[in-house]
Parts: sequence; C-alpha cells; structure tokens
Amino acid sequence: MSKKKVLSFVMLMAAICVVATGCVMFGGSSEGDEVLSPDEIVQYMPSTDMQQDGTSVSPESAESEPQQSEVAESEPVESQPQDTSSAESTDKAEESKEPEVVLVENPYADYFKQNGDMVAWLSIPGMVIDYPVMQTPENEEYYLRKDFYGKKSNGGCLILDTDSSIDPIGTNLMIHGHNMKAKTMFGTLMEYKDKNFYEEHKYITLTTKEVQKNYEVMAVFYSQVYKKSDKVFKFYKFFQADTEEEFNDFYDNVMDLAVYDTGVTAEFGDNLLTLVTCAYHVDNGRFVVVAKEIEDGDRYLPIE
Repeated sequence: MSKKKVLSFVMLMAAICVVATGCVMFGGSSEGDEVLSPDEIVQYMPSTDMQQDGTSVSPESAESEPQQSEVAESEPVESQPQDTSSAESTDKAEESKEPEVVLVENPYADYFKQNGDMVAWLSIPGMVIDYPVMQTPENEEYYLRKDFYGKKSNGGCLILDTDSSIDPIGTNLMIHGHNMKAKTMFGTLMEYKDKNFYEEHKYITLTTKEVQKNYEVMAVFYSQVYKKSDKVFKFYKFFQADTEEEFNDFYDNVMDLAVYDTGVTAEFGDNLLTLVTCAYHVDNGRFVVVAKEIEDGDRYLPIE
C-alpha cells in the first residue's frame, strides 16, 4: 500500500473515533439504556453542601438552623417603659387648677358710679335694712345727716368707720347707723335682742365693688361708749387683729356680753362684720350685732 493510502486510512479512522466519542458524550440514551428515577438520583447526590466560605454543612444541620430573620421574629421584644411623668404632671396640674371664676355684673354698679363715697351695699333678707354704705375718711360724720345724694336727711346714711379697711379687707368692718323711730336705717337692728328673730334673720350680705360677702350672725349684745380713761372692754376699738391674742381678746369679751348663745364660733383668721346703733339702756348706750364671714358669693366685672 502506498504511503498516501496509508495516510488516508489513518485519517479516516481518526474521524470515525471523534464522531463516536461525540455520540457517547452528547447523545441521548437508547431504548436499552437504564434511566435513573428522581428518588434514585437523590441517592447519588452529595451528602454535604458547600457554604460560601468553603466549609460543608449537612442537609440536616442546614434545615435545623433557623435563618437570621426567623430568630429576630422568635425572640421576645422587651417593651420599653413609657414615660408617664409628663402625663402625671399634666393630670396633677389640671387637678390643682382652681375652678374658673365667672364674673357677673354688679347689681349696684349704677350706685357705685353715682357716688364715689359708696364702698358697699348692706342687705339683711327679711328686713328693711337694704342700704348703701358710705365712707369718708377725711370727715367720718359727713353722711351723719345727709342722704346718698348729699341732701339733708335726719336719717343720714349707713357709715363705715374710718378705721375699717375694705380694700384690702381688715379683720373687722364696723358699720354705724341711726336707730330711727321710723324703722329706717338701723331702726330695726335691736330686734335681734329676741332670739326667735335672730333664728329667722341669721344672714347678712355685704356687696363691695368686687365681690358679694356673706355673713352669719355670731353674737348680739348691749354696750356703750366709754370715757377714754375707763379701763373696760371697748368693742369700738377693734378693727384689725395681727395676732391671735388680739383676736381672742375681742372674741372672748363679745361672747361674754352676748344676750344668748347662737352656737356660731370664730377663730383667728376669720373676718367679722359689726353693726352698731344707739340704745337707751344707759347714757351713750349701743346695741351691737357681730357676724362672721362664712363665704364669698358672686364676683363682679369691673365697674367702668
């Protein structure tokens, strides 16, 4: 055989081998070949998987270890305590707030406007005592024989003693009035000598520019205006108690002189109202009604 034929034969055989090998590698199985089922394929799978760092993890351990997100969900989350201090302080502030004061129109506003000497209005329910109270520090007796309008009048007006302070209010407000036969001014005040009358007229109202003050009668008694040299209890000298001793001295003497027991008591810090009129049991006699402030009533709008 010539060399060309031998070379051609070798190349032909090599080509056949290449084709055969490709059939083995890429060709599908023939009818006689064994085909593995999915379960059987699992048996031949590697028993370990590779992690990103190159270490192996068995399927069992991989399934048993929860993912990071699952751990976050399963771990109990501690609730943070709420700051209730601000809420509590708000509640306490609301509790400590005083009720809102509603101002109303003063029922005697027109009288206050007409005469600047008027400092209050005195009223005793069920009695004719229902009058303006005047105060003229420069001349206490100015309204002794003049009416509210400054005209001559035997009955005069009710007069707040010049030593009494109504703004700011003092311990004792003392109001003087004539004991008129016509029963005007304080012409009916002496009816308080009867306890039954007192029982029906216990309460007194004094209305200032700012507020209505309510009083309850505490004691009624007879007294008189004494000489300056007399060393006796002089009720008409008491207007302000800066100490408990001062207050108790007045209070104890008043209760000792009282015509009857009303059951009403007072103590240092209380405000008093004393009404005084002439009496005729002795020279310069006086009949006195002392009342204790029990509460404030309406508060008023400014008088313009």
